[in-house]
Amino acid sequence: MSINAIDSGRIEAMVAQLRNAAARAAGPATAPSEVEQATQAGAPGRVDFGEALRSSLDQVNGAQRKAEDMGQRFALGDDSVNLSDVMIASQKASISFQATVQVRNKLVSAYHDIMNMQV
Repeated sequence: MSINAIDSGRIEAMVAQLRNAAARAAGPATAPSEVEQATQAGAPGRVDFGEALRSSLDQVNGAQRKAEDMGQRFALGDDSVNLSDVMIASQKASISFQATVQVRNKLVSAYHDIMNMQV
């Protein structure tokens, strides 16, 4: 294997890490995601990349909306929202967004590597 070649094992490992991180962020009380349902219903070990990406982006969007909503509720004086909860939600949203940007950067880099390959 050449240095610039894409290793499918690394991609699968990265997707597995993303799934584990999403599962930890969602908590144990959530229903299976669309990706997990597709994996269970379809061929074992095969996941549609588009669905996995869409699910991850939806989770990041949900974290950002939750943080924004909590911030607004705190600013309006809602006693059920603590400042620490707002800050934690905000940091979780920020970290998940930064991770998404890093994944995007890796995907763009892989795309450029593929496009620059000589046929």
